[in-house]
Amino acid sequence: MVYVLSFPFSVLQSPSTAPFKSRLYPLTPPLRRRFNPKPNLLLSFPSSPKQPLHCSSSSMPFQLSSSSQDSLLHSRAYWVSKTIIAWNVDIGDGSCYLYASKIAALSVTDNGIQGCDVEIKLEEDGNGLPPNVIEKFPHIRDFRAFKVPPALDAKNLLKCQLAVAAFNSQGKCSKATGLQLPGILDELFSYDGPLGVLYSGEVMSLYLWAPTAQAVYAHIFKDPVGGSPLEIIPLKETNGVWITKGPKSWEGCYYMYEVSVYHPSTLHIEKCYANDPYARGLSSDGRRTLFVNLDTVSLKPEGWDELADKKPDILSFSDISIYELHIRDFSANDNTVRPNFRGGYMAFTLQDSAGMLHLKKLSNAGITHVHLLPTFQFAGVDDEKENWKYVDSKILEKLPPDSAEQQLQITAIQNDDAYNWGYNPVLWGVPKGSYASDPNGSCRIIEFRKMIQALNHVGLHIVLDVVYNHLHASGPFDKDSVLDKIVPGYYLRRNMDGFIENSTCVNNTASEHYMVERLIIDDLLSWAINYKVDGFRFDLMGHIMKRTMVKAKDALCSLTKERDGIDGSRIYIYGEGWDFGEVAKNGRGINASQFNICGTGIGSFNDRIRDAMLGGSPFGHPLQQGFITGLLLEPNGHDHGTKAVEKEMLASAKDHIQVGMAANLRDFVLTDFEGKERKGSEVYTYGGTPVAYALCPTETVNYVSAHDNETLFDIVNLKTPMKISVEERCRINHFATSIIALSQGIPFFHAGDEMLRSKSLDRDSYNSGDWFNRLDFTYNSNNWGVGLPPKEKNEKNWPLIQPRLADPSFKPQRSHILAAVENFTNILRIRYSSPLFHLMTANAIQERVRFHNTGPSWVPGVIVMSIEDGNEGVPGLSQLDPIFSYIVVIFNGCPTEASFISPTLRGRTLQLHPIQAMSTDEVVKNSSYEASSGYFTVPARTSSVFVEPRKK
Repeated sequence: MVYVLSFPFSVLQSPSTAPFKSRLYPLTPPLRRRFNPKPNLLLSFPSSPKQPLHCSSSSMPFQLSSSSQDSLLHSRAYWVSKTIIAWNVDIGDGSCYLYASKIAALSVTDNGIQGCDVEIKLEEDGNGLPPNVIEKFPHIRDFRAFKVPPALDAKNLLKCQLAVAAFNSQGKCSKATGLQLPGILDELFSYDGPLGVLYSGEVMSLYLWAPTAQAVYAHIFKDPVGGSPLEIIPLKETNGVWITKGPKSWEGCYYMYEVSVYHPSTLHIEKCYANDPYARGLSSDGRRTLFVNLDTVSLKPEGWDELADKKPDILSFSDISIYELHIRDFSANDNTVRPNFRGGYMAFTLQDSAGMLHLKKLSNAGITHVHLLPTFQFAGVDDEKENWKYVDSKILEKLPPDSAEQQLQITAIQNDDAYNWGYNPVLWGVPKGSYASDPNGSCRIIEFRKMIQALNHVGLHIVLDVVYNHLHASGPFDKDSVLDKIVPGYYLRRNMDGFIENSTCVNNTASEHYMVERLIIDDLLSWAINYKVDGFRFDLMGHIMKRTMVKAKDALCSLTKERDGIDGSRIYIYGEGWDFGEVAKNGRGINASQFNICGTGIGSFNDRIRDAMLGGSPFGHPLQQGFITGLLLEPNGHDHGTKAVEKEMLASAKDHIQVGMAANLRDFVLTDFEGKERKGSEVYTYGGTPVAYALCPTETVNYVSAHDNETLFDIVNLKTPMKISVEERCRINHFATSIIALSQGIPFFHAGDEMLRSKSLDRDSYNSGDWFNRLDFTYNSNNWGVGLPPKEKNEKNWPLIQPRLADPSFKPQRSHILAAVENFTNILRIRYSSPLFHLMTANAIQERVRFHNTGPSWVPGVIVMSIEDGNEGVPGLSQLDPIFSYIVVIFNGCPTEASFISPTLRGRTLQLHPIQAMSTDEVVKNSSYEASSGYFTVPARTSSVFVEPRKK
């Protein structure tokens, strides 16, 4: 009996670090090979593995070199097209062979590769890989090309375990490895027909793309869990697509696929049980796929089909402002919401709850879009509410503000409670069950639609946070694995050794593969058409190919109200354009990074303005200061270098902020701190990267905080000196949001920034429970000082955090929170009081926006921006604003009052903006302008807006 080691999947992903475990599997004795002098390469696989298959012969002896470290657990060769296998191996005067086994009986022994059904000699192509292959797989551009006989029946071979081996001139096997197959799968099986369930009259048809599967069955169930199948239906294959038909009576039932397929992670043919990748409904925790027709009238709230006509108007994407919100955060602690609705979709339908009243307030002030953190089916939270565990908040409330006990109790149940951000995708196309009143059946579909409808009715558009860059699970056995069970090794991006890339956290997906890209686009279209959403935010967008993003944008834009019930031209797309991991520098093709995505109209987050404002970066020293947190002007004791170094850092930060305020436009020209005129792309970060990358204003999403990292209020408390007052910290919080709100481009705000939201200095609250993530829309508490944040991500900073939490002077009172909310809504009203604050084109920004207080003689800590409008009937700039002809905004980040004199701005009839003049903020009212001298005075940590009213 021959044995081969089979490794658990976790070992395969990180073979050098994972604990080693093995299982022994007896192999069926390998089939006897027929050696034919003229082999028949048009292969067909018999139904029974007992019949031998044709294969070519080799007189070469099988002797594995003792120095070989290769294994079939690795997949270091790539079958990139029907006629080419790429492998980074020099065979010299030796030879190379391709092996296949339908029953996965290949093994590497002292005698070479054994257990094959097919053996094919490969000839090296001295011309190397063709340009189209290099374009698709740039990371293997230097690999050697081996020619596959064109008459080979490749489609059937792809259902087998495959390997290649190299032999030296003495006939000794020196290397052997498995193959990565996406290239040839794309060439032979790319498919644009129906997938999922197609409903037509009294018949429903199932379509599953699974070209490497040997057999597929659909198990039909009456109930969401338990019980035996009503039927087990075999699917028939047509060119890689497995199809069957069933009666309309299946609707409301559930199904799962049984897929028999070779899985490279186990080296075996596995029976995988998986949901439909195109599922539109699920049972709880994704145990089974629901047969559900989303066009059914009973699934639509009243007025649903007319919703597109009732959505609030957006004239241009430049008018957008975004509020980022987590569904559970919104209502889990809101006592004005009925208990069975808290933390779920239905909380948004209660128009008089504290949370909805707050959202109405923000909508009336100007917020246009609510960005919902992941709402698809994700792992980490049980859909069945009766399984959730809780802590006693009354006990936690009695603990000291700097105690470690709160986080101990929270983390003890954090994987069994109701909380997770949701960046662990299981199935992209179905609403998450834990947010629904009932996770089974169609409840989640109806309630999700009611949530969308309710938010639209208060003037808010909906952005969904989509996570197409990775999947939570992989392998043939994990209950949350789906795509990797259907077509193993295709949907997930693999490294040079054939193991799954994990740079995004875990299980990176590969949008460079045709059917992965198709699934992403189909999923977006489903959300847009079936749920009438208004935008998508792409998590780690840089790990997705630019081509995919552009095709997705075009596909969405083509949707019409008449045909699809939604106007796709109003759907805004943006994401995180970070360039790192295996995709960095276009390592897997042209990716959707910040610099690559410009010119497409797709937005990306501007981390440059965030870092310049706060200081450092989320990965730097937590005490490093920036423009708003006291750099040079109010030191916190951290060693930033000499005063000269600090002054240059502050001046550079100002330039970065100014570029960001001009929508981070690549070609915007400004005068830098040295007095030189530079384009935004010629201003550089500390790492030497250009600050600006956008070609139009809506390609920039400006922000100072988001769900990641500390909240704005917390980071201000961490970076500013401990001696300053809570009033000053609250003012800095507002100062930061005002810079974002008054910048060109798309302003983005983290929910709670306007209420001084705290997470008790937790830098990564993705799994920190309701306790650390609480929002209070009654404005009684901002959640500061609820214990030391969880140890896992924060312990190294506990020495900095503890004394701050322990100091009662850090905690804001209700009056501070109310003032912060008013100041925030006022600054939004100012933004929307003039179209000059959200100009539509790069040319308009270049013509109208100017920065003063520039060059080496600048007043430290002060940014002065003017925006000029034209006059009707007067040559020059066109008139955009019927109320104001000129605007000047002075941002004073200093801890003291600042003055600024500008001959350029002398003689204007400027006055404090009426909204600030009538506000309850007595500080901003002390701002002044003297026309005769062009002399401005602005209080400490204040953004003062001066306007020139048009003459009537």
